[in-house]
Formats: sequence, C-alpha cells, structure tokens
Amino acid sequence: MNHNAKSIRPFIGSKNFEISRSFYRDLGFEETVLESNFSVFKTGEIAFYLQDYYDKSWIENTMIFLEVDNVERYYQELLALNLPEKYEGAKLTPIKYLDWGSECFLHDPAGVLWHFGKFK
Repeated sequence: MNHNAKSIRPFIGSKNFEISRSFYRDLGFEETVLESNFSVFKTGEIAFYLQDYYDKSWIENTMIFLEVDNVERYYQELLALNLPEKYEGAKLTPIKYLDWGSECFLHDPAGVLWHFGKFK
C-alpha cells in the first residue's frame, strides 16, 4: 500500500483548555482557533489538534514523539522557557542517551507526555 501521506495530526485533550492553549503558544507553536473548544497548533510542516476535552486515563497515556535536529540545544531552550514554573503540572525531564538516540521529556499541564528526540 502506498499512502502518499503528507502529514499526521494527532488529537490531544486538555484539563484546562485556556491554560493548555497558553502553554503551547509559549512552547512556540502557532495557534489557529477552529472553534471555541478546538484549535490546531503548527510549527513548520507539523501540527496537532488541541481540544477542550479531558479524560484522565486517555490524557495520561498520550505520548507524542517530536524529532528535533539537536536534542541538547532543544533541551536548553526548553529550560529557558521555565514552563514547569509557569504551568502547574508541567514537568521537564533531562536528556536520556539511549542505543537508538537521545531524548528529553516534557509533560504538558494536563499530563500529555512529549518526547523530543533525535535518532542516531
């Protein structure tokens, strides 16, 4: 099967929609409001949908991997944003170096786990 895919856009939820919107704008994503409870966030050619919907078991099991060009630089930029100090529930975990590459982790205010990594 040849998909000829152009993009993939996951849907994620939020515990507090306004706080999550602010968090992702601070993280450097550009927001386009689609409805009062639904936005798309973009950077370059990638995007995801944020919705005003919370289900604890779903949110706390949502993980997104974003491949970056330089994990060390990206981690330093994340540190400079002070997101855990600004947003209750946000948590930044230092870089882990693994057999396949390296990654750092960021929990958003609702509990969505982002992996920012680079493959070897």
